Amino acid sequence: MSDRQPPDLIAIRQGKVKNLVHANLAGINLAGAQLANADLSQANLMGATLTGANLQGAILRANLRGADLSGADLTGADCRNADLRGANLLDAQSSQISFAGAFLGGAILSHLDLSGADFRGADLRGATLTGARLDGADLSNANLAGADLSQADLEEATLNGAILRGTNLTKANLLCAQVEQAVLTGAILEGACLEGTPLMPIRN
Repeated sequence: MSDRQPPDLIAIRQGKVKNLVHANLAGINLAGAQLANADLSQANLMGATLTGANLQGAILRANLRGADLSGADLTGADCRNADLRGANLLDAQSSQISFAGAFLGGAILSHLDLSGADFRGADLRGATLTGARLDGADLSNANLAGADLSQADLEEATLNGAILRGTNLTKANLLCAQVEQAVLTGAILEGACLEGTPLMPIRN
């Protein structure tokens, strides 16, 4: 990833700079920045502070490892293949977001509204999604091993081919979820709603 130095940070925070492809913003404080529709493809935002930032429609196919996105507006953001390992997304607005192929291991996504979100092929190992709304979300072939989805709403979610090995699904709502060829070895399903969800056949 390039180390191209960013343009004037004040201009970035004010939303005057939309082309931030390959920009090096690692560790930069961008709290409250106006980054709607900005292109941050391949940018380095590792450890950056983006609390309360406006990232509506932004292209965030970037290195956001360990970034603080709490309270940010990610509505319609493109996070496909992004590196969000260890990122904090608490209280973020996240409707119409795409995390397909993203790396979200250890990320915090508790209580987010991720209804209908695209997580196909995403790596969510060890992520925290307690109480998250994932109804209608597509988690096909996602890796959720060791993730915490206790009390999450997965009604009519697609989990075909997903890895749920050791996943905590305590009191989760899996009503009519699709789990064909999912790996559920060691998954914790205590108190989970499984009505309309065929758990066989599954892969070990």
